[in-house]
Amino acid sequence: MEFDKFCKLISKIENIPLPAEPSQLKMSPPFREALKEKQKYVIKDAKHAGVMALFYPNLNLETNLVLILRKTYKGVHSAQIGFPGGKLEKSDASIEAAAVRETFEEVGVPENCIEVLRKLTQVYIPPSNFFVQPFIGISRITPSFIKQDEEVEDILEVTLQDFINDINVVQKTVATSYNRDVVVPAFNLNGHIVWGATAMMLSEIKDLLKQAM
Repeated sequence: MEFDKFCKLISKIENIPLPAEPSQLKMSPPFREALKEKQKYVIKDAKHAGVMALFYPNLNLETNLVLILRKTYKGVHSAQIGFPGGKLEKSDASIEAAAVRETFEEVGVPENCIEVLRKLTQVYIPPSNFFVQPFIGISRITPSFIKQDEEVEDILEVTLQDFINDINVVQKTVATSYNRDVVVPAFNLNGHIVWGATAMMLSEIKDLLKQAM
């Protein structure tokens, strides 16, 4: 979809009811509820993070979504695909401000170029004990991405057409942080398997956009 046509959907994107948790649960790993139950005694101390689903025009003026491949490290989200974003810091005025700041830090999109359209449905991530608040936003200009080498292995530019194409929703066997292989619903985007909390958030965004189209 051409970006100018996408921008004509903004009013609908901002105002139609969120698909919310029922949409997210379509992409939920089968073991998620068991993990939430296991975490019920520590969830009250969960940390908070904000992430950004940023849409923008590519060089051909078609609509893209940016995702990141995280670095390999000793942590539960090592080498996974996610949105740019990160944890709420004391210096952040709000969770939205944290998402915007982290998007600049991780992929180099200036904060004044990010127009936040709306807040989406919060997701709890049991393995890291985080509440993640996603936002959907746009950059009206084509970004010159600069990845944060310490945390970002690669930047993925996904076309809107590929993102909303149902053929890219798959079932895959993945190795979890609990050292067991399990079949999960996932997105296949740019040759990468996207599952877990990111897939759940993507599912809500996809359903929201399809309602707006």
